[in-house]
Amino acid sequence: MEMPTAENLLHTCCGQRTITYSGNRIAGGSDAEEGEWPWQASLQQNSVHRCGATLISNNWLVTAAHCFIRSNDPKKWNVSFGLLLSDPQKKRNIKNITIHEDYHYPAHENDIALVNLASPVLYTSNIRRVCLPEANYIFPPNSSVVVTGWGTSKTDGSIPNILQKATVKIIDNQTCNKEEIYNGMITPGMLCAGFLRGKVDACQGDSGGPLVKTDHKGIWFLVGIVSWGDQCALPNKPGVYTRVAYYRDWIMAKTGL
Repeated sequence: MEMPTAENLLHTCCGQRTITYSGNRIAGGSDAEEGEWPWQASLQQNSVHRCGATLISNNWLVTAAHCFIRSNDPKKWNVSFGLLLSDPQKKRNIKNITIHEDYHYPAHENDIALVNLASPVLYTSNIRRVCLPEANYIFPPNSSVVVTGWGTSKTDGSIPNILQKATVKIIDNQTCNKEEIYNGMITPGMLCAGFLRGKVDACQGDSGGPLVKTDHKGIWFLVGIVSWGDQCALPNKPGVYTRVAYYRDWIMAKTGL
């Protein structure tokens, strides 16, 4: 029997990072470290950062469908990896963009898309894939999750060069659908996370970027994709994410993953 090489082992392991330092855990957001969120990618239109995306294999990423409202021509898009927008570790062209068949802008349902890289990336300590949850797995309400991104939704409109992270809490759909929150707009394919008291929230997130949670072994799973909501910490307006487990079978059907 052949012994697996280190490279192959990296291929089989998802959701692991080489660094364990996780900085401060405040919800206000803070700079990430190199290699801390190795599945985070920047989706760029004509080399300008537009959305976040998450690496789910060495040649597939998942992101939000609404990122491609203006253009879904793969030739106009590319992906960069690494902590700094100004100094990417790797760049890749895109072969194909698959938008969910039932996504119809400006409705928020089915806000999910898959990006197929023109050539695979080699995993390194700073580029890894995240784990996908099992179909319809429900992450427990009130659990802590982390949203990362370059924060294109910052209220002053400037984009930080260094990746940002913020810890928020999952809010169950029933609570999120209360009249004073989102009043019935949250469907089963969506997930809310943030703080109802309007503490500082996920301005750090980018459209299309990851919301992740670690299991008891320290393996990171993709819980959500930044979709909509008032991203900037108003009371009773948590962030709304595409619920990845709800779309697990769709991802499998399109990618074989």
